[in-house]
Formats: sequence, C-alpha cells, structure tokens
Amino acid sequence: MARRNEIAETVQFVVLALGVPPLLVLGRPFAPWRPGGRRSAIGRRIDALAAARRRQPWVARALVFVVLEVGVIVAWRVPAAMDALDRHPWLLVVQAATLVAAGVGLWLELVASPPFAPRVARPWRAVLAAITMWPIWILAYMVGFSESNWYPAFDHATKGLSDLGQQELATGVLWFAAGCVFVPVVFVDVMSWLKEGEDPDAELRRLIRSERRSGRLGPEGGRRSAA
Repeated sequence: MARRNEIAETVQFVVLALGVPPLLVLGRPFAPWRPGGRRSAIGRRIDALAAARRRQPWVARALVFVVLEVGVIVAWRVPAAMDALDRHPWLLVVQAATLVAAGVGLWLELVASPPFAPRVARPWRAVLAAITMWPIWILAYMVGFSESNWYPAFDHATKGLSDLGQQELATGVLWFAAGCVFVPVVFVDVMSWLKEGEDPDAELRRLIRSERRSGRLGPEGGRRSAA
C-alpha cells in the first residue's frame, strides 16, 4: 500500500525514522548483554564503548549524529529517492536499515540507555533535538506548500482527495510526528535544567578529568594503587 499511496508511505516512513529508533533506545536493548557476575565478551565491549563515550563529552561529536540523522531523512524524502523506491522495492530494506541506524545513533545522544549515557548536558540535548526537528519541519512545509506534485510515482487516485490534497495531508503527518517525538525532549530537558541548575553528569565528568590529570585515576576511571 505504501508503494501506491503517499499517505501510507509517509506513515511507514514516520514509523521507521521517528518511531522505531527512540523506542529501541528507551527499551534499553543493551542491558541484557550485561548480566551480573561474569560478563560476556559482547558485554565487555559495550561497557568499554560506554566508558569511551563518557570520556568524550563533546558537543561536536553529538552534532555529527544530528547531521547524519537529518541527512538520511532528507535523502530518503527527495523525489529521486521516492521514485527509486517505487521502481525497486528491495530498497525499502536499505531505507529501513539506514533510518533506524541513524536514528538510534541520535537518540543515544538525547536520552539515557544504560550503560550508555548522553555525551552532553540537558540544555545541549534540547538544542540537538530542536536542530533535528526543524529541518524535518522545513522539508514538510516545502512539500506541503508546493503547487506541484513532488512525488509523481504515487497513484493519487484517493477518493475525495486531489493530488495536492493528499500531498498536504502526508505533510501534516510528517510535521505532527516530528513534533510529537522531539518537542517533549526539548521541554523535559529545558525544564529539568531550569529546575536542577548545574548538570550532575557534567560535574562528575569534570571531577574525573581533574583526578586523571592529577594522576590519581587510571584510564578506566579506577583509582591507582599506592604501589
């Protein structure tokens, strides 16, 4: 149905790009790999990666995932990509894999998914969410207010809706979904930051860096022995 109907395709796109990634991350998929006691090799690798992320709390690294997410979303919404999806159905697998992978990378920067924690403090997370949301809204506006059909590959023979009417409705679905996903992140992070003031994670990272520079902490954050 998504290959023939623009609204159905937009719903499918929204699920893959904006629905699955945050649900995966919030579902803590890495926790089962870290059982108590003797950890598996995969669990140790996950812990090492989480520790490396904590040692690199840089906004620039988080912005890379924002750029990647926006780039992948825009790339799959341009007319050439939509036409290719219509002519080559197997591209849906590629679309799903790239949208989910880019989305998971972004959401690991926005919310906690133990053992992974966001690299940056709450106000920066709100900024990252807003930066991701606005290009999606702009793209939706461009399509919705266009006086021509952006995606001629679709069969717009929907009863009661013109070509442009269906295109505008699909635009509304994309706009509404982006708002539902990212606005709560912006709101919660800003309100939490205003209520708590100094971010405790940022303070902890500063203490660790200070201890490491003084030579009292090892590379993994543990204290060196007196010997």
